Amino acid sequence: MALSDIRPTVRRRAGRMSSYIVGVVVVVLVAVLADWPEIGRQFFNRQVLAALWPDIIVIALRNTILFTLISFVLGLLLAVVLALMKMSSGPAKWFAVGFIELFRGLPVLVTMLVIAFMIPIAFNGAKLPGPTIVSGLLALILVTGAYSAEIIRAGIEAVPKGQREAARSLGMPHLTTTFFIILPQAIRIVIPPITNEFVLLLKDTSLLYVIGTTIQTRELTTYGRNGLTTYASPTPMIFAALLYLIVTIPLTYMVGRLEKRMAVKK
Repeated sequence: MALSDIRPTVRRRAGRMSSYIVGVVVVVLVAVLADWPEIGRQFFNRQVLAALWPDIIVIALRNTILFTLISFVLGLLLAVVLALMKMSSGPAKWFAVGFIELFRGLPVLVTMLVIAFMIPIAFNGAKLPGPTIVSGLLALILVTGAYSAEIIRAGIEAVPKGQREAARSLGMPHLTTTFFIILPQAIRIVIPPITNEFVLLLKDTSLLYVIGTTIQTRELTTYGRNGLTTYASPTPMIFAALLYLIVTIPLTYMVGRLEKRMAVKK
Protein backbone atom coordinates (compact mmCIF):
# COMPACT_ATOMS: atom_id res chain seq x y z
CA MET A 1 0.00 0.00 0.00
CA ALA A 2 1.36 3.40 -0.98
CA LEU A 3 2.13 6.05 1.62
CA SER A 4 -0.40 8.36 -0.06
CA ASP A 5 -3.09 5.72 0.58
CA ILE A 6 -2.17 5.26 4.23
CA ARG A 7 -2.21 8.88 5.30
CA PRO A 8 -5.93 9.59 4.58
CA THR A 9 -6.85 6.41 6.47
CA VAL A 10 -4.75 7.43 9.44
CA ARG A 11 -6.29 10.90 9.41
CA ARG A 12 -9.81 9.47 9.37
CA ARG A 13 -9.02 7.15 12.27
CA ALA A 14 -7.44 10.00 14.20
CA GLY A 15 -10.51 12.15 13.55
CA ARG A 16 -12.86 9.43 14.80
CA MET A 17 -10.70 8.85 17.86
CA SER A 18 -10.70 12.59 18.62
CA SER A 19 -14.51 12.65 18.36
CA TYR A 20 -14.78 9.72 20.76
CA ILE A 21 -12.44 11.38 23.24
CA VAL A 22 -14.36 14.65 23.11
CA GLY A 23 -17.63 12.78 23.57
CA VAL A 24 -16.30 10.89 26.59
CA VAL A 25 -14.97 14.11 28.14
CA VAL A 26 -18.35 15.82 27.69
CA VAL A 27 -20.19 12.89 29.25
CA VAL A 28 -17.80 12.80 32.21
CA LEU A 29 -18.13 16.56 32.77
CA VAL A 30 -21.92 16.34 32.66
CA ALA A 31 -21.90 13.41 35.07
CA VAL A 32 -19.61 15.22 37.51
CA LEU A 33 -21.03 18.74 37.34
CA ALA A 34 -24.76 18.05 36.97
CA ASP A 35 -27.06 18.40 39.97
CA TRP A 36 -28.58 14.92 39.80
CA PRO A 37 -30.97 15.28 42.76
CA GLU A 38 -32.42 18.44 41.19
CA ILE A 39 -32.60 16.77 37.77
CA GLY A 40 -34.51 13.89 39.30
CA ARG A 41 -36.88 16.21 41.15
CA GLN A 42 -37.59 18.41 38.15
CA PHE A 43 -37.53 16.03 35.18
CA PHE A 44 -38.44 12.67 36.72
CA ASN A 45 -40.80 13.61 39.52
CA ARG A 46 -42.39 10.39 40.78
CA GLN A 47 -45.51 12.09 42.10
CA VAL A 48 -46.14 13.76 38.73
CA LEU A 49 -45.51 10.48 36.91
CA ALA A 50 -48.02 8.75 39.17
CA ALA A 51 -50.59 11.45 38.37
CA LEU A 52 -50.01 11.02 34.63
CA TRP A 53 -50.43 7.26 34.73
CA PRO A 54 -52.24 5.59 32.96
CA ASP A 55 -53.90 8.37 30.94
CA ILE A 56 -50.69 9.31 29.13
CA ILE A 57 -50.65 5.76 27.74
CA VAL A 58 -54.32 4.85 27.25
CA ILE A 59 -55.32 8.30 25.94
CA ALA A 60 -52.29 10.29 24.73
CA LEU A 61 -50.11 7.53 23.26
CA ARG A 62 -53.13 5.67 21.91
CA ASN A 63 -54.39 8.81 20.15
CA THR A 64 -50.95 9.58 18.73
CA ILE A 65 -50.71 6.12 17.16
CA LEU A 66 -54.36 6.16 16.07
CA PHE A 67 -54.10 9.57 14.41
CA THR A 68 -50.89 8.49 12.70
CA LEU A 69 -52.45 5.30 11.33
CA ILE A 70 -55.58 7.09 10.07
CA SER A 71 -53.56 9.82 8.37
CA PHE A 72 -51.05 7.35 6.94
CA VAL A 73 -53.55 4.87 5.48
CA LEU A 74 -55.81 7.52 3.92
CA GLY A 75 -52.81 9.57 2.82
CA LEU A 76 -51.29 6.50 1.15
CA LEU A 77 -54.51 5.82 -0.76
CA LEU A 78 -54.56 9.45 -1.88
CA ALA A 79 -50.88 9.16 -2.85
CA VAL A 80 -51.55 6.20 -5.15
CA VAL A 81 -54.28 8.16 -6.95
CA LEU A 82 -52.08 11.26 -7.24
CA ALA A 83 -49.11 9.25 -8.50
CA LEU A 84 -51.18 7.60 -11.22
CA MET A 85 -52.72 10.95 -12.19
CA LYS A 86 -49.29 12.58 -12.42
CA MET A 87 -48.09 9.78 -14.69
CA SER A 88 -51.08 10.25 -16.99
CA SER A 89 -51.68 13.15 -19.38
CA GLY A 90 -54.06 16.06 -19.73
CA PRO A 91 -55.92 17.88 -16.92
CA ALA A 92 -55.50 15.00 -14.45
CA LYS A 93 -51.72 15.27 -14.66
CA TRP A 94 -51.68 19.04 -14.10
CA PHE A 95 -54.15 18.78 -11.22
CA ALA A 96 -51.89 16.21 -9.53
CA VAL A 97 -48.79 18.33 -10.16
CA GLY A 98 -50.46 21.40 -8.66
CA PHE A 99 -51.79 19.48 -5.67
CA ILE A 100 -48.45 17.87 -4.89
CA GLU A 101 -46.47 21.08 -5.24
CA LEU A 102 -48.97 23.02 -3.11
CA PHE A 103 -49.04 20.67 -0.15
CA ARG A 104 -45.35 19.87 -0.31
CA GLY A 105 -44.57 23.56 -0.35
CA LEU A 106 -46.80 24.56 2.58
CA PRO A 107 -45.70 23.73 6.14
CA VAL A 108 -47.98 21.24 7.87
CA LEU A 109 -48.79 23.80 10.55
CA VAL A 110 -49.97 26.34 7.96
CA THR A 111 -52.10 23.71 6.23
CA MET A 112 -53.78 22.87 9.54
CA LEU A 113 -54.51 26.51 10.31
CA VAL A 114 -55.93 27.12 6.84
CA ILE A 115 -58.30 24.13 7.01
CA ALA A 116 -59.32 24.59 10.64
CA PHE A 117 -59.73 28.38 10.79
CA MET A 118 -59.25 30.27 7.51
CA ILE A 119 -61.63 28.21 5.34
CA PRO A 120 -64.54 28.48 7.85
CA ILE A 121 -64.01 32.26 7.99
CA ALA A 122 -63.89 32.55 4.20
CA PHE A 123 -67.02 30.45 3.66
CA ASN A 124 -69.36 31.82 6.34
CA GLY A 125 -68.55 29.32 9.06
CA ALA A 126 -68.56 26.23 6.85
CA LYS A 127 -66.45 23.54 8.44
CA LEU A 128 -65.95 19.81 8.45
CA PRO A 129 -68.46 17.75 10.47
CA GLY A 130 -67.27 16.38 13.78
CA PRO A 131 -64.74 17.70 16.30
CA THR A 132 -61.97 20.14 15.41
CA ILE A 133 -59.43 17.32 15.35
CA VAL A 134 -60.94 16.21 12.01
CA SER A 135 -59.55 19.35 10.36
CA GLY A 136 -56.09 18.55 11.68
CA LEU A 137 -56.29 14.96 10.45
CA LEU A 138 -57.40 16.15 7.02
CA ALA A 139 -54.34 18.40 6.85
CA LEU A 140 -52.07 15.47 7.75
CA ILE A 141 -53.77 13.28 5.14
CA LEU A 142 -53.31 15.87 2.39
CA VAL A 143 -49.66 16.51 3.21
CA THR A 144 -48.90 12.80 3.56
CA GLY A 145 -50.61 12.13 0.23
CA ALA A 146 -48.54 14.83 -1.49
CA TYR A 147 -45.20 13.59 -0.16
CA SER A 148 -45.99 9.90 -0.58
CA ALA A 149 -47.23 10.43 -4.15
CA GLU A 150 -43.71 11.28 -5.28
CA ILE A 151 -42.32 8.24 -3.47
CA ILE A 152 -44.86 5.93 -5.09
CA ARG A 153 -44.36 7.50 -8.52
CA ALA A 154 -40.64 6.83 -8.23
CA GLY A 155 -41.39 3.25 -7.19
CA ILE A 156 -43.68 2.72 -10.18
CA GLU A 157 -41.05 4.08 -12.56
CA ALA A 158 -38.46 1.77 -10.97
CA VAL A 159 -40.45 -1.33 -11.96
CA PRO A 160 -38.87 -2.78 -15.12
CA LYS A 161 -40.85 -1.87 -18.23
CA GLY A 162 -40.74 -5.49 -19.29
CA GLN A 163 -43.27 -6.29 -16.56
CA ARG A 164 -45.90 -4.07 -18.17
CA GLU A 165 -45.04 -5.31 -21.65
CA ALA A 166 -45.33 -8.94 -20.54
CA ALA A 167 -48.76 -8.25 -18.98
CA ARG A 168 -49.95 -6.55 -22.16
CA SER A 169 -48.74 -9.48 -24.25
CA LEU A 170 -51.02 -11.69 -22.15
CA GLY A 171 -53.96 -9.45 -22.96
CA MET A 172 -54.31 -7.79 -19.54
CA PRO A 173 -56.15 -4.44 -19.52
CA HIS A 174 -54.21 -1.33 -18.51
CA LEU A 175 -55.89 -0.91 -15.10
CA THR A 176 -55.52 -4.62 -14.25
CA THR A 177 -51.83 -4.45 -15.12
CA THR A 178 -51.34 -1.33 -13.03
CA PHE A 179 -53.12 -2.50 -9.88
CA PHE A 180 -52.17 -6.18 -9.86
CA ILE A 181 -48.75 -6.26 -11.54
CA ILE A 182 -47.06 -2.86 -11.26
CA LEU A 183 -48.31 -1.43 -7.95
CA PRO A 184 -47.47 -4.50 -5.79
CA GLN A 185 -43.88 -4.39 -7.06
CA ALA A 186 -43.69 -0.62 -6.64
CA ILE A 187 -44.96 -0.79 -3.04
CA ARG A 188 -42.30 -3.37 -2.24
CA ILE A 189 -39.62 -1.06 -3.65
CA VAL A 190 -40.78 1.99 -1.68
CA ILE A 191 -41.31 0.28 1.69
CA PRO A 192 -38.21 1.89 3.30
CA PRO A 193 -39.00 5.52 2.32
CA ILE A 194 -42.71 5.02 3.04
CA THR A 195 -41.86 3.69 6.50
CA ASN A 196 -39.66 6.74 7.04
CA GLU A 197 -42.64 8.92 6.03
CA PHE A 198 -44.69 7.11 8.69
CA VAL A 199 -42.10 8.05 11.33
CA LEU A 200 -42.19 11.70 10.24
CA LEU A 201 -45.99 11.65 10.30
CA LEU A 202 -45.96 10.25 13.84
CA LYS A 203 -43.98 13.29 14.96
CA ASP A 204 -46.14 15.68 12.92
CA THR A 205 -49.19 14.67 14.98
CA SER A 206 -47.64 16.84 17.71
CA LEU A 207 -48.86 19.87 15.71
CA LEU A 208 -52.50 18.97 16.33
CA TYR A 209 -52.40 20.94 19.57
CA VAL A 210 -52.63 24.23 17.64
CA ILE A 211 -56.21 23.58 16.53
CA GLY A 212 -57.44 22.49 19.97
CA THR A 213 -58.28 19.08 21.35
CA THR A 214 -60.72 17.65 23.85
CA ILE A 215 -59.80 15.53 26.86
CA GLN A 216 -60.38 12.36 24.87
CA THR A 217 -58.56 13.50 21.71
CA ARG A 218 -55.32 14.72 23.29
CA GLU A 219 -52.13 13.32 21.79
CA LEU A 220 -48.73 13.12 23.48
CA THR A 221 -47.55 16.69 22.91
CA THR A 222 -50.84 18.24 24.02
CA TYR A 223 -50.94 15.98 27.05
CA GLY A 224 -47.36 16.92 27.94
CA ARG A 225 -47.98 20.66 27.52
CA ASN A 226 -51.12 20.50 29.66
CA GLY A 227 -49.22 18.57 32.32
CA LEU A 228 -46.39 21.11 32.21
CA THR A 229 -48.92 23.85 33.02
CA THR A 230 -50.87 21.85 35.58
CA TYR A 231 -47.97 20.50 37.63
CA ALA A 232 -45.43 23.29 36.95
CA SER A 233 -42.95 20.55 36.14
CA PRO A 234 -41.22 19.48 32.90
CA THR A 235 -41.75 15.83 33.85
CA PRO A 236 -44.84 15.41 31.60
CA MET A 237 -42.94 16.68 28.55
CA ILE A 238 -39.96 14.46 29.33
CA PHE A 239 -42.24 11.45 29.72
CA ALA A 240 -44.00 12.30 26.43
CA ALA A 241 -40.62 12.62 24.69
CA LEU A 242 -39.55 9.21 26.01
CA LEU A 243 -42.76 7.66 24.67
CA TYR A 244 -42.07 9.18 21.25
CA LEU A 245 -38.60 7.63 21.34
CA ILE A 246 -39.97 4.25 22.42
CA VAL A 247 -42.12 4.22 19.27
CA THR A 248 -39.81 5.93 16.75
CA ILE A 249 -36.47 4.28 17.54
CA PRO A 250 -37.65 0.73 16.65
CA LEU A 251 -39.29 2.12 13.50
CA THR A 252 -36.13 3.94 12.36
CA TYR A 253 -34.10 0.81 13.12
CA MET A 254 -36.51 -1.20 11.00
CA VAL A 255 -36.16 1.31 8.16
CA GLY A 256 -32.38 0.92 8.28
CA ARG A 257 -32.65 -2.86 8.16
CA LEU A 258 -35.09 -2.71 5.25
CA GLU A 259 -32.80 -0.39 3.29
CA LYS A 260 -29.83 -2.70 3.85
CA ARG A 261 -31.86 -5.74 2.82
CA MET A 262 -33.08 -4.01 -0.33
CA ALA A 263 -29.50 -2.95 -1.17
CA VAL A 264 -28.26 -6.55 -0.81
CA LYS A 265 -31.04 -7.89 -3.05
CA LYS A 266 -30.13 -5.37 -5.73
